[in-house]
Amino acid sequence: MSPKHLAIIMDGNRRWARANHLATLRGHHQGAETLKKIARDAHDCGVEYLTCFAFSTENWKRPQAEVTGLISLMQRFLMRDLLELTKEDVRLKIIGDVTAFSDDLQELIKHAVDSTAENNGLNLTLAVNYGGLADIVQAASSVDFSNCLSEEDKIANLKSKLFTADLPSVDLLIRTGGEKRVSNFLMFDIAYAELYFSDKLWPDFNKADLIHALEDYRQRDRRFGADSGDVVALSDALQNPN
Repeated sequence: MSPKHLAIIMDGNRRWARANHLATLRGHHQGAETLKKIARDAHDCGVEYLTCFAFSTENWKRPQAEVTGLISLMQRFLMRDLLELTKEDVRLKIIGDVTAFSDDLQELIKHAVDSTAENNGLNLTLAVNYGGLADIVQAASSVDFSNCLSEEDKIANLKSKLFTADLPSVDLLIRTGGEKRVSNFLMFDIAYAELYFSDKLWPDFNKADLIHALEDYRQRDRRFGADSGDVVALSDALQNPN
């Protein structure tokens, strides 16, 4: 069975560009093209939710020209690919603190999300200006834990305040590029996720690589901290946020 919710850390764009003697932004553009292909492939493989790390809170520390290029690429995606998303019945969601972006980009984000809200195909979520720990902190600051009767209630209430409140927990997290860390991505939602690390740089990641990761996932015995076959109630609740 394919994972219901697949998350991807799309790592390796800059190294791909250097390896191919290209400008850094060419790597990011190629990475964006790979995202569109993998999104289609994931949906064809039965994935219902795909969440990808597009721009982290740490990315602001990169050279200004690269940051500007990444933001321009985001604008281009929202402007040029919106019709394609609609045709393919993709429902787009953006998570993260978008208030750091220009008013024009915030309006583009809102328009793209609103325009695809009624679509019923793949649920594609892009994390922009996002950090998993910061998300937990902001969520915790708005939860009254005194009204929670159990640990499960506390966790469910915290989940309801996260950017990912309406997303199920992550089943499988893929990171490309050879690094083996989660880099502050979806820290709450990957608590019971299976992890898969690929040496492929993101622009080179293809359908065959995706299928290999999904096959590896299907071979795993997901115990959720309990005995095999005993899926705890908390996991069930988090997998079905609606």
